Amino acid sequence: MASRALRLVFFGTPAFAVPTLQAMLDSPHDVVGVVTQPDRPRGRGQQVLPSAVKELAVRHSLPVLQPDRLKDDTFLTSLDEWHAELGVVAAYGKILPAAVLALPPLGLINVHASLLPRHRGAAPIHRAVIAGDVTTGVSIMGVVQALDAGPVFATVYRVIGPDDTSVQVERDLAVLGARLLVDVVDALADGRARAVPQDESAVTYAARLEKDEGLIDWALDAEEIHNRVRGLQPWPIAWTYLDGRRLVIVQTRRVTEGVGEAAGPGTVLAVLRDALRVSTGSGPLDITALQPEGRRVMTARDFVAGSRISPGVLFTSSAVASA
Repeated sequence: MASRALRLVFFGTPAFAVPTLQAMLDSPHDVVGVVTQPDRPRGRGQQVLPSAVKELAVRHSLPVLQPDRLKDDTFLTSLDEWHAELGVVAAYGKILPAAVLALPPLGLINVHASLLPRHRGAAPIHRAVIAGDVTTGVSIMGVVQALDAGPVFATVYRVIGPDDTSVQVERDLAVLGARLLVDVVDALADGRARAVPQDESAVTYAARLEKDEGLIDWALDAEEIHNRVRGLQPWPIAWTYLDGRRLVIVQTRRVTEGVGEAAGPGTVLAVLRDALRVSTGSGPLDITALQPEGRRVMTARDFVAGSRISPGVLFTSSAVASA
């Protein structure tokens, strides 16, 4: 525990940031205000809703700022009036300008969901799963003008299991990062925090996800498709086409045993008790859960029971009906 309490301003927006804000509220430190993105349309009904961070802030009666522009003089004046000593950032969603970085005397620190310098950028968790990484983690870094390039105060590790999804990994990293963040804030309060510069020769970037990344190319290696199914959740999700209709692939399983004769990529090789076995560019892959267009998520067994799918049917990468 720190010998003194720091005045903190918190920057964050989605659910990933909520455990960090809660950890700060539960600590001896004083959260004097929250900055989050403006309320936006969400969900199927596109109802304008507050961010997850704003909801928590309101429940704790914290002052909240939601600027459209971070360089706006009115916002900067309000932020300065909070007299925060340190800024804490967790998935805020925008690059912080120099005018913001200059306000807290102790600067700003960020909860970044990767083992920096690997996976700097907007989608570190998803990109780690898509890349087939077996380990990831959280880095607490100092915020600088360059993207995720600040020195690292501390890291925590989390193994990525072969079937873990990005949703599962994100849930765990949110909690691990929150705990680690409190330790770093305590160390900064006591003057014992030390940061290590990142190795620029080892930098990789985790680009923002695009919707069209979800369309499955069955000519890819089975392992690569499996990783994309896991890593593109909950958005943009992985999908294919069957008889011209979109079919979301929710869960897959790697195949290790032999499967007999080969077939073109996307061909259903076998209808198993609990899976559809599909040919890829390199080996087969089992689909164990899916979601037909306009219907609920279901197991492969339930899907087969309500369809006429059989070996030889072709999954395609376009809406043109399969032959």
